[in-house]
Amino acid sequence: MKKEEMKDHIRTAKLEKGLSWREIAETTSMSTEFVVSACLGMNHLEKSDADAVASCLGLPGTVSTALQQYPNKQWEQTVPTDPAIYRLYEMVGVYGETIKELIHEEFGDGIMSAVDFNMTVSREKSEKGDRVHLSLSGKYLQYSAW
Repeated sequence: MKKEEMKDHIRTAKLEKGLSWREIAETTSMSTEFVVSACLGMNHLEKSDADAVASCLGLPGTVSTALQQYPNKQWEQTVPTDPAIYRLYEMVGVYGETIKELIHEEFGDGIMSAVDFNMTVSREKSEKGDRVHLSLSGKYLQYSAW
């Protein structure tokens, strides 16, 4: 089974069972954010966690096997048009250079890793309307000079 077919099976089963991503992730040893990423085909799960997701959703072993496969991390569009995803591109477009400058000022000439990386998404209550709290944490990697 290819990752795209796996994703369709997972989303359908999630909807049919009325489960939240958090409920699905609680059957594994991983964070909700990482499990969702794996279920959408952008990361992989180890066998025990893949089996737990498939079992929770009542899906066959082929889904677990697909969850265990290493992904090809690519996407179709240069800039996605889905509003929620596009806004992240907009944020990087507006604040990316600022973030880069502040990383260089604090750490030196390097980058934030997206490999040694953590992310959380949560709701932040506010009188003016609830806010999305997005936290990204990546290991600092210094550029080498030779």
